[in-house]
Amino acid sequence: MDDQNKNLILATVLSFLVILGWFVAGPMLFPQWFPAETQAPLTPVAATPEALATAAPAGTVASTEPLPEAPRLTIDTPKLSGSISMLGGRFDDLSLKTYHETIEPNSPTVKLLSPVGQTTPYYAVFGWAPGVGLTAEDVPGAATEWKIAAGGTLSVGQPVTLQWENTKGLKFLRTIAVDEDFMFSVTDQVQNTGTAAANLYSYGQIVRQGLPKLQNIYVVHEGLVRRTDGSLEELKYSKFASMTPNEREGYPAEVTEATKDGWIGFTDHYWMTTLVPEQGKPYTAVAKYLPGSDIYQAEVRQPLMTVAPGATMETTTRMFAGAKEWETIRAYQDKAGIAGFIDSIDWGWFYFLTKPIFFVLHWLHGLIGNMGLAIIGLTFFLKLLVLPLAYKSYVSMARMKELQPELEVLKERAGDDKQKLQKDMMALYKERKVNPAAGCLPIFIQIPIFFSLYKVIFVTIELRQSPFFGWIRDLSAPDTSSIYNLFGALPWGAPTPHTLLATIFIGVLPILLGVTMWLQQKLNPAPADPVQQQLFAWMPFVFMFMLGGFASGLVIYWITNNTITFTQQYLIMRSHGHKPDIFGNIKSGFSKKKPVEVAKK
Repeated sequence: MDDQNKNLILATVLSFLVILGWFVAGPMLFPQWFPAETQAPLTPVAATPEALATAAPAGTVASTEPLPEAPRLTIDTPKLSGSISMLGGRFDDLSLKTYHETIEPNSPTVKLLSPVGQTTPYYAVFGWAPGVGLTAEDVPGAATEWKIAAGGTLSVGQPVTLQWENTKGLKFLRTIAVDEDFMFSVTDQVQNTGTAAANLYSYGQIVRQGLPKLQNIYVVHEGLVRRTDGSLEELKYSKFASMTPNEREGYPAEVTEATKDGWIGFTDHYWMTTLVPEQGKPYTAVAKYLPGSDIYQAEVRQPLMTVAPGATMETTTRMFAGAKEWETIRAYQDKAGIAGFIDSIDWGWFYFLTKPIFFVLHWLHGLIGNMGLAIIGLTFFLKLLVLPLAYKSYVSMARMKELQPELEVLKERAGDDKQKLQKDMMALYKERKVNPAAGCLPIFIQIPIFFSLYKVIFVTIELRQSPFFGWIRDLSAPDTSSIYNLFGALPWGAPTPHTLLATIFIGVLPILLGVTMWLQQKLNPAPADPVQQQLFAWMPFVFMFMLGGFASGLVIYWITNNTITFTQQYLIMRSHGHKPDIFGNIKSGFSKKKPVEVAKK
């Protein structure tokens, strides 16, 4: 077996073993390098009698019954539309104006929040819980009908104030504001005009009844996401039911006390709804599951508030409800003081690669204006970054080819004595200062970069429905062209993506991928070993069909990478006095004759 091909196979196997080892052992050996979602879950606070006496009580339990009809407060901003029910002040009707369900022009806008009674209700509600001396009827909750005290339509720069009063001298005001992106602020104020002190707690809840349509792909996190005092945690929907029943809740729940910062909410593939309490102050974060009604609930509870007679106190909770745009979320982190908010985007375990890769991709997109061209530009950037290592690798491969005649002589001399052959080969490598393993470097580098770029393209919303040229209208989706209809020449559509027919009848991009891989192979003659010949002959076609269902942006990256690699290797071999006989190697592959020499002097 040719030593270079041995090294190639060995490098591929070892690369996957390294990645697997990083996934398994990395979080245990180097926990400081990994986001907290790869570490142990946050430990719930013990429900001791002392804790129950001082901590915020359980919020109201969400109801599965539709609420009666009530007046609604209209929401209208450049990016959001919808309404808030005055019954409970419930955010249960919200659409994203700038995002559509499909790439078709008349496609409906994305619906983020929806009321009880519709499919998979999803909403947010804010209220008060009574402390000592008050009852549930004395504070506004999920079924309280608010009145508008000031304002009209809720829009940017035009907040609205709601009002409700009880019979004990407590007046509640709720001021709701929204910015130009996706952030609401809910300021709850209580004025005590009575004669006794009032003890009460403010809370906010995000409620999801039933599961939404999930991607169910390991590369995308869907479920709860929260940060508490610098620690990030992700909890899939499937894990909610397995949480330990909490004494304080009576349901499977995790109750976590935060002292300085954090946020909690639910994240989908591209969208997120998150509660952000006042940073720098303590609060209680709760993840709860109600098995009987299949309700998933995320809560923020503020500490006990005692309002003396004649006093006024208030608390503010922000709510992000919208698209996980990198630039927008980064601005909320850096300018609005929401610590670690950028990590609400699922960067994965290779975050040290995915974050800088996306940063460069985003910068190139802003410079060029086309995400497909930005991916091509990113590929050139990455290849330039690893060029010194790649150059050494290709030089080593060229020098290994120079040694092939001498290696053949050593094999003839050694005969069946494998030990002598290895000893003589190592002596020859040492004498000529050649490292046979140097050719493995590009593969070791390429695999983690490929996985990181796959994560970036699949997870970040900036690639969603982003066009390239021609028929490629969505770089986050597979190539829509197909052999099945001769790439649009025949009067029927292409097979539905992610089906067996779509896997078999691939499009233009996967074919170009296979061609570039095949040409890259032809820089070298086919190995003499028949098994290796078959393995390498089929590899381009296997990758062609295997990657055919991947996002178009990823396939474009791979095609560009193959083309650059082919050019680099060809030029480096020429610079060392070798002219790869590409056409001769292609011809020998079809004729099944002995492969021609790799290079001509």
